[in-house]
Amino acid sequence: MADIVKTYCDYVKKLPGDNVHRHYHDHEYGFPLHSDNELFARLVLEINQAGLSWDTILKKKENFLKAYDDFDIKKVAKYNEKHFERLMNDAGIIRNRLKINAAIENAKKILELQAEHGSFKNWINHHHPLTKEEWVKIFKKHFKFTGGEIVNEFLMSTGYLQGTHQESCPVFNKIKKLKPMWMQSMEK
Repeated sequence: MADIVKTYCDYVKKLPGDNVHRHYHDHEYGFPLHSDNELFARLVLEINQAGLSWDTILKKKENFLKAYDDFDIKKVAKYNEKHFERLMNDAGIIRNRLKINAAIENAKKILELQAEHGSFKNWINHHHPLTKEEWVKIFKKHFKFTGGEIVNEFLMSTGYLQGTHQESCPVFNKIKKLKPMWMQSMEK
């Protein structure tokens, strides 16, 4: 009978150090992101994961970076039909019309939020903290292809929702030290 893995922390303990999941767990998952382009990248990756394994996305991450101009929001927001077709023909990424369209349209929406709030990060911070259900509602109002699991994983993976690491995981305290004090006090 196989061991039942209950958390991501438990899962990566069994993996070699050079595994994509080990790197993601130890250096990215739950860590606060600082730039809007990083936040946009994570949102696009989470959207692309829908219906697929996270392993697939992590292995294609570099391809996504190249295909989407390093997730430069201003560049992606200007993508036209030629860019769309290039992405649809790129075997290195997920070639799904709805997901590609969501990346482009969501980049445009982030530009609007930046104009109104100074940054996408400021917009998120303005709403923090919310429950998962409240976050899902606001994301669905503003963004394409953002259901409950996508929003949950996006916000957990960027440090806005708790639950990424067990308290016994060494990464848990590393992340806690990186979060701004105002965020820590709101999460208690």
